[in-house]
Amino acid sequence: MAGGGPEGAVYELGALRALEDSLEGIDLNDLHAYVGVSSGAFLAACLANGVRVEDMAQSITSTPGNVRNPFKPEIFFSPSGRELMHRVASVPRLFTEAIKGYLRSPEDLTLGESLLRLTQALPVGLFDNEPLRLYLEQLIRERGVSNDFRELPSRLRIVVADLDQGSAVVFGRPGKDDVPISRAVQASTALPGLYPPVELDGRYYVDGVLLKTVHASVALEEGSDLLFCINPIVPVDTVRAVEEGVMRRGKLVDRGLPTVMSQTFRTLIRSRLGVGMKNYESEFPDSDVVLLEPKRDDYRMFFTNVFSFSDRRATCEHAYRETLAELRGRRDELEPVLERHGLRLRHEVLDDEERDLWVSLAEVQATERRERRARRKGRSPEVERLDRALARLEAIV
Repeated sequence: MAGGGPEGAVYELGALRALEDSLEGIDLNDLHAYVGVSSGAFLAACLANGVRVEDMAQSITSTPGNVRNPFKPEIFFSPSGRELMHRVASVPRLFTEAIKGYLRSPEDLTLGESLLRLTQALPVGLFDNEPLRLYLEQLIRERGVSNDFRELPSRLRIVVADLDQGSAVVFGRPGKDDVPISRAVQASTALPGLYPPVELDGRYYVDGVLLKTVHASVALEEGSDLLFCINPIVPVDTVRAVEEGVMRRGKLVDRGLPTVMSQTFRTLIRSRLGVGMKNYESEFPDSDVVLLEPKRDDYRMFFTNVFSFSDRRATCEHAYRETLAELRGRRDELEPVLERHGLRLRHEVLDDEERDLWVSLAEVQATERRERRARRKGRSPEVERLDRALARLEAIV
């Protein structure tokens, strides 16, 4: 799972729930390996720890007070007070060094050039990523298995970039598995400029997306023969934005620097992903890779506001429906691939174009209530599931 910030995580949850609903023979909490980058690392860590997709979806799309551990977008955007104070405190020293440097060799440097030393006082991150680490720790403590890679039943790999070497580091692999999972996720989400690098064992780490988008090769090298890649980071194409009423002129420059930077980042990331996917075909010919991502004219994804409760719900629902639609459209392509790995598409789910995320979550809750009643009556959950399966079979016949 790739990154994409809070909105990317919301999209990925909708896509994951669509996969759960539409695939038979798979349990997303019991896979061979999980690989996460940036916000995808957060979700991968939760899945590997047994936190269910429906629980995460309800946390993200419910108001505080209605669920345990509600998702609060502000945990991603807490001002980095410690970093700011540290940089401000360095200004007198840097100013003194700049003046001394100028006085030593005024013929080599102008005063203005000497004062460029003050740029070292600029914060390396605007926001604090410590709240994200604490939130994940609490989630794992209350619902998960462990904050230790070595204690998980499945392989969890969190990809980061070593800032001083410019190379990828995979936490969770032997030799790199003594770091707490929450710290590894904190490092993988540390996008330079937004969050300060995370120090671990004397090294500084930042967002792994700087090197690759999804790092699919990490999972393939772990022996995965069927790999699902979810990537929410695609550039937007505004060709229909005016007629759909999303933009006045269809020009991203009208929305200012953050939007221009976002489009640039998305374009670089997506072009790199396309090259990587082609390489995997030759490097891992015995493995199948299924890529799921939004369309380029998916304006809800690009212009969503995750601070808005209604927008979060709408985006998660939108991702769920769009992923089902993509699977439906690629049915002929995907069915033989899935069958090779003992999986099948649930046609009754794909053919229900009115199906939505909330019906899906309600079905899960209803199933859990039935299983609780069955346990109280002395019937095992297995017998209850068999009874439901026979009832569905009878209806189909």
